[in-house]
Parts: sequence; structure tokens; C-alpha cells
Amino acid sequence: MSSNLFAEDFQKADTIAELYEKINKCEKCSLGKSRNKFVFGSGNPNASAMLIGEAPGAEEDKQGEPFVGRAGKLLTDILTAINFTREEVYIANILKCRPPNNRDPLPSEMETCKPYILKQIDLIKPKVILCLGRIAANSLLNKNLALGKMRDNIYELNNIKVMATYHPAALLRNPNWKRGCWEDVKKFRQLHDELVGTK
Repeated sequence: MSSNLFAEDFQKADTIAELYEKINKCEKCSLGKSRNKFVFGSGNPNASAMLIGEAPGAEEDKQGEPFVGRAGKLLTDILTAINFTREEVYIANILKCRPPNNRDPLPSEMETCKPYILKQIDLIKPKVILCLGRIAANSLLNKNLALGKMRDNIYELNNIKVMATYHPAALLRNPNWKRGCWEDVKKFRQLHDELVGTK
């Protein structure tokens, strides 16, 4: 019970490090009890670009870092292709704990965990967010749309531009989607540079 009380005052956190200290023992849903490691997020706490996936997988649960398995390697390659390093951006998930057998996150789990990602966004203050996959995009934006519809649009969340593309794990299963993802991430980089004011 103390861990839940502990997590309640996370809104008072002034830094990403402080937020981690306040929430990393969270057990507000059953995933908190079944996880191996709490997967908070990683990267630059002052990043101008943020990437958000849906939930940790097996490798992430082992290492406590987001996007470290095969999908993570592909994400690193995608970032490199648009001249970003993982150290420059901030990468996180809607859920901080792995759902059993990598099943889709339940709506109740996302509702419980969502205030944490919103607080991370609030502290990092990115100019632009790229949602990786339909579940992350719909959860973050409170929508219920097909990814194809969302990929064509630029959304706003608390005055921050939000785009969506395929989850890297989906690209591993369907390599023919890589071309569409490439178009998306080029637009993402262009939007980022316009907002940040770089050439």
C-alpha cells in the first residue's frame, strides 16, 4: 500500500530523475506485481523530440530500458536514418511494466499508467512527439482510430505536435510497411526542425 501512496505525490516532481524516484515502485495495477523491472524511459531529459511506444517487451522487462530488443535495434536504425541519436531524443512507453506474454495493454492499465507519461511529457517539454503504433497513439490522444488515419495527420497535445507511425515490432513482421514508416519519420524530422528552428 505504501508504494501506491508514494506514487500519489508524483505530480510534485520537478525533474525526470525525481519522477522516477517517486513512481518506480508503483503497484497500482497487477502488472506492478508481475514485472521484472520497471521501464521508466531513457534519453535526454531536455529532448526536443520524444518517442512513445505502448509497453515494454521481454527484453525491456529484463533490462529496465525501453526498446532494447530487435524492435529497439530497428528503432535506433530509424533514428540514425533521420540524423537523431538515442541520446538526443527521449524514448518511453505508455505502460511502464510488461503485460504478460506481450499481450496488448488493457484499457484499465493504460488509464492507470497514463498520468505518468503525461508527467514525463510535462517535464521534458518536447517540441514534437512520435507515437510508435496505433495503441500508443490512441491512448495518448484519447482517440480510437486506425493507424492509417492517424499517420496522415498532425495532432496536438498540450500545445505539443504529435505524429504517429508504425511500431518497429510491426515493421519486423511486415517489412513492406517500412517505406511508409520512412515517409512518416522524414516528415517527423522536418516538423521537428521547423519547430526547433534548425535548417
